[in-house]
Amino acid sequence: MELGAPSSVVNVSSINGLGASPRGAAYSAQKAAVIALSKSAALDCAQRGVRVNALVPGAFDTPMLRSAMRMMAGDDAAQLPAIEQRYAALIPLGRLGRPPEAAAAIAWLLSDASSYVTGSSLILDGGLTSFAR
Repeated sequence: MELGAPSSVVNVSSINGLGASPRGAAYSAQKAAVIALSKSAALDCAQRGVRVNALVPGAFDTPMLRSAMRMMAGDDAAQLPAIEQRYAALIPLGRLGRPPEAAAAIAWLLSDASSYVTGSSLILDGGLTSFAR
C-alpha cells in the first residue's frame, strides 16, 4: 500500500488501562490492550510514515461518567453534586476534565506539531495518576 503524506492514528484508552479498578477487570483489560496495540502498531507502521499513539484520559465530564455517578447516587439525585466533588477531590487540578481538552490533545497528536511522537501514551488526567508513574 502506497501512502501519500505521513499519517497519524490516535487510539483512545483510559487510565483504567494503566492498572486495576474494582469490578472493572474486563474494562481495564480492554483499555490496557488499546495501549499495547497502539505501541505495537507504532512499531509496525513507522517505516511507512504512520505514527500511532494512545490518548489515556482520566475522569472527564462525559455521559459515561455522569451515568456512573447516577448509579452511585441511586434514586437520590441530590447526591450528585457530592459525588462529583468526591471525584474532583481526587484530582490534583481539582476538577473533571472537559471533552474539548481531550479533543485538543487528539488534535495535537494528529498534527505536524507532534511529528516526532509515536508509540506514546499521552496521559490526560489532571495529575490523578502522577503518584504512580
